[in-house]
Amino acid sequence: MNYTLEQIEKTMKAKGYRWFENGDFNLNIIGVRNSKTGDVVTNLFDDTMTLSYKENGTWKFHQWAATTEPGKKGMLEGKAQGGVAFVVPNQYLGAYRIGIHRTYEALTQKGEMSVYRDDTRDMKFDKKKITTGNWYGINIHKAGADSTWVENWSEGCQVFKRDRDFNAFMDICRQARKIYGNSFSYTLLESSDIDNANGLVSVAPSKAEAKEVKSKESTSSKKK
Repeated sequence: MNYTLEQIEKTMKAKGYRWFENGDFNLNIIGVRNSKTGDVVTNLFDDTMTLSYKENGTWKFHQWAATTEPGKKGMLEGKAQGGVAFVVPNQYLGAYRIGIHRTYEALTQKGEMSVYRDDTRDMKFDKKKITTGNWYGINIHKAGADSTWVENWSEGCQVFKRDRDFNAFMDICRQARKIYGNSFSYTLLESSDIDNANGLVSVAPSKAEAKEVKSKESTSSKKK
């Protein structure tokens, strides 16, 4: 999915969310969940992480492949109390700081966030149960060098597909920290929010497309 800065800004304002535009490196960190896949666990990095900010008074915009949802292994084998987490779309002001995820710097959760809890252990996302807290460890981090499958790279975290993209993202976050301190806001949108705010048409996946994703996963499993 590819977006423009203008589409993201228009959607944020349509939702009534804060849009940071005063000063250089005042970051708008915005994830976009692929609404077209519905409640199916695709196990793919088919979401988008975007970053909008000014540098020397000029707007900059980046977008990278990511996942905002758990993968197959996380959904089937996750051990989190109450069920596997995935973030409820919303704006979370001051929810992150630069901290340590495992062994490297990433954005780590410090503020309250709401997550769905799914304990069904099937390949569909269940959104019946929501919990809110600041201790879930819903971090923004990276997968591998260029990962194909999400698996358990995410059990609620927002995860970049490629480490080089994540490294570029973190370099910009460190610049922002020098100016505004170690606090970052995060917003999660649905791609349908962007479609609605910008008059675009959102198309649900066909049965053939869903079957193709399942077939790719099966083929990959056989190769392992």
